[in-house]
Amino acid sequence: MLQITNLTYLIEGRTLFENANLTLPAGSKAGFVGRNGSGKTTLFKILQGEIAPDGGSFEIHQRARIGAVAQEAPATADSVMDIVLSADKERLALLAEAETVTDPNRIGEVYTRLAEIESHSAEARASAVLKGLGFSAEKQAEPCANLSGGWRMRVSLAGVLFSQPDLLLLDEPTNYLDLEGTLWLERYLANYPYTVFMISHDRDLLNKAVDSIVHLDHQDLSFYRGQYDQFEANRRLQMELNNKQREKQQVQLDHMAKFVERFRAKASKAKQAQSRLKRMEKIKPIAAMFDEYVSPFSFPQPQRAVSAPLISLDDAATGYGETRILSKISGRIDPEDRIALVGINGNGKSTFAKLLAGDIELQDGRMTKARKLEIAHFAQHQMDMLRPKETPLQHVESLMPYDSEAKRRSRVAQMGLSTSRMETLTENLSGGERARLLMGLITFSGPNILILDEPTNHLDIDSRDALVQALNEYEGAVLIISHDRHLIEATVDQLWIAENGTISVCDYDLDTYQRSILGGSKKNGKNDAVKDQSSPDKKQDRKASAALRAELAPLRKEIKSLEADISKLNKRLEKVDQELSDPDLFKKDPELAVKLGKDRADCLNEIELAETNWLDKVEALESAEKEQQAR
Repeated sequence: MLQITNLTYLIEGRTLFENANLTLPAGSKAGFVGRNGSGKTTLFKILQGEIAPDGGSFEIHQRARIGAVAQEAPATADSVMDIVLSADKERLALLAEAETVTDPNRIGEVYTRLAEIESHSAEARASAVLKGLGFSAEKQAEPCANLSGGWRMRVSLAGVLFSQPDLLLLDEPTNYLDLEGTLWLERYLANYPYTVFMISHDRDLLNKAVDSIVHLDHQDLSFYRGQYDQFEANRRLQMELNNKQREKQQVQLDHMAKFVERFRAKASKAKQAQSRLKRMEKIKPIAAMFDEYVSPFSFPQPQRAVSAPLISLDDAATGYGETRILSKISGRIDPEDRIALVGINGNGKSTFAKLLAGDIELQDGRMTKARKLEIAHFAQHQMDMLRPKETPLQHVESLMPYDSEAKRRSRVAQMGLSTSRMETLTENLSGGERARLLMGLITFSGPNILILDEPTNHLDIDSRDALVQALNEYEGAVLIISHDRHLIEATVDQLWIAENGTISVCDYDLDTYQRSILGGSKKNGKNDAVKDQSSPDKKQDRKASAALRAELAPLRKEIKSLEADISKLNKRLEKVDQELSDPDLFKKDPELAVKLGKDRADCLNEIELAETNWLDKVEALESAEKEQQAR
């Protein structure tokens, strides 16, 4: 279906592809993975003819139709259904021709082709796709102009799925979907009759909807059979074998180099030395394989303890202006709670998050917050608080007006931004970098609760794993709205659901909830308000999870303290080495030279001791975490 040969492409002097090759078999379902900014979306633009490569070529079957979601559907008066039906250009053209054609032979050809593409069932098929993506029968008849940008993106996705191109290109298709829509898309793609090439960072989607992985790494493309977990295991094994082979080759080269160095001047061995030298020149060095560094996330721990409950709700209601979105909400959030809020888009998940964060007013009932409670709220609309014409360093400057430049840079580095990106204008940062900056700013003062609304939309898989680790190390309460099942399963221990105009507690796990969605069943056939109605066992599990996090907190603090000590000692050593590098030091001040030599020896001993202590603590933490998982 797709053949890429020696593809090369540069953008602003940076190489994205260099002699990259790929063969994508017809009918395959391939997930396309790689770091943010590595060039995945650029490759799709090349395949669609939007930009030209700098070298190499690609070939797609000459009669193949390519389909992609280029942009959101237009905000016109056309109905959602009409816009989706219009995505099948061939059908529209044939229907138009059927109205005017007079040649009997051509009439036969037109109607034969309409029958082949099942034109008679087009509306039913389009309706099924729209329903799967969350459009009710009423919403399918609505003008597209009435929809938000996110829903218009769904209309565009529905259109390209309905048209069923031979090569379907999808770029992060779940970014605008809720969990229900994601589960439907997963099944749809797994059964899609043609070729799929999909950029995604959703681990579960890549484990269930595809049969192969294309990996973009170091400007090259590699094809792996199997789903994502299998790809990850195979790549890890490949890296280990490659690096072992590289070590063996290096030993061989070192041995030959020593032979040449030792015997090239001896007449009796000169010929053998020259022979080994030629062999060394012919050996192609094996490049080391390694994972690129992923900046960690770091959330400051709550600065002050507050009494439980952090937030309590009693028959609360909220909405916008005169419109009520949610009502009859009763319940509480405690310091140890880890909650995922799920439900179909449009049912009030983000509205509830805004109510808790204080972004919208309570319309009725009562909501009580603990005294001096600090809440951090991350949502896509919060991106507006970033100042596009300022750098990350300038954003932090206003929060640290009396601190040194070095401390400000250190704080930006903790957000996961490299030195080069600290002084880049925010408008020129990638989506993932802006998300990191925003998370760093909203959590700056050490909040008691993190409310994260779709935090992974702009993050690659490795960055998502880093976010999971940071959330598990954070000691405050967490409420997450996300369609990323891996994130939910790895960080939370209770589910809340938004449906029927209220928020309810799910007294079952994510797997059961997913099965109920796929089976179309109603959750328990009831819709109780959010209240502390979980079973005693579940309450105990939540308390145990919180206790285990608290148990490991002192150990994590010790590790961070030791890391800071090691950093200071290394800086001290650098300063001493700099002074000792003066060649005239022993002549000018021999006593100072002796003192510096002693300081250097002491410093090295302290570093060795601190590093040994740090390794012991890290091993103890890893051991404790394994014990927790075993429990």
